[in-house]
Amino acid sequence: MDSQAGYKYLLTYQYSLVICDLTAEFCQNFLFGKEWLRLRDQMNQAARSGKQNIVEGSQMESLESYIKLLGVARGSLFELLEDYQDFSRQHHLNIWGKDEPKMRELRDLRVLGTPEIHIPQFPHIPHDQELAANLLVMLCQRTTYLLDKQVEALKQKFIKEGGFRENLFQKRLAYKKKKDWS
Repeated sequence: MDSQAGYKYLLTYQYSLVICDLTAEFCQNFLFGKEWLRLRDQMNQAARSGKQNIVEGSQMESLESYIKLLGVARGSLFELLEDYQDFSRQHHLNIWGKDEPKMRELRDLRVLGTPEIHIPQFPHIPHDQELAANLLVMLCQRTTYLLDKQVEALKQKFIKEGGFRENLFQKRLAYKKKKDWS
């Protein structure tokens, strides 16, 4: 395994990758024409930002920086969630509640061959605008929820182990103490 690519095993990354790909296709299929150019660009950038900040954060030595970048990822995906909700409202589409049967079906989809991971994988975005928008709403909600859990776990790790600078400073003090005794 490539130690630099450990982020690829994070559910938050896997979801954000699906969101990024499906958002590009959603925009291409449902937001075509010059009048939608700015929104298309913003939605694609928000989806990309969600994914890329997870990647960048995972490469940080500082837990504080990692937590901050996961917060940026969450903010980007929350912005994207709002765009999908706005699209649904403006196009008079139903936004399914979390307990509606259609939404439960979406939430229960699994990746083929991996029963433990619940990431809907469509070869392409559904042609039904309502289904497509609700799928992406659900994915954004799930990913932001998982990012909250990931951030909380990192905060607990920070509390128990300290931060990068704190640990580096402790190593510096130990080195100086050892040097003074020699």
